[in-house]
Amino acid sequence: MAPAPPAPPAPLEVQEPELDEVFGTDRPWLVIVWNDPVNLMSYVVYVLQKLFGYSREKATRLMLQVHHDGKAVVSDGNREKAEADVARLHANGLWATMEHSA
Repeated sequence: MAPAPPAPPAPLEVQEPELDEVFGTDRPWLVIVWNDPVNLMSYVVYVLQKLFGYSREKATRLMLQVHHDGKAVVSDGNREKAEADVARLHANGLWATMEHSA
């Protein structure tokens, strides 16, 4: 009598990663405005109100953070939004960068 053929291997269970894990979309990009010796504080408030629709109080609070701490996070979002926000801030004469949040 011929030996029985070997049993097929047990099926492997493969878990697909979530898209958020692959692309890291759970960590937003931060847009940072830096203090500079050129722009008036009132102008920084005006630009933050104009570009982001912030109230005068919020724009003033962010401007004071820039003035006292040297920088402030003024917006966040995906990479494309952060790049667009930095470009708009530059177009209005403010120093701005973006970084991935920790």
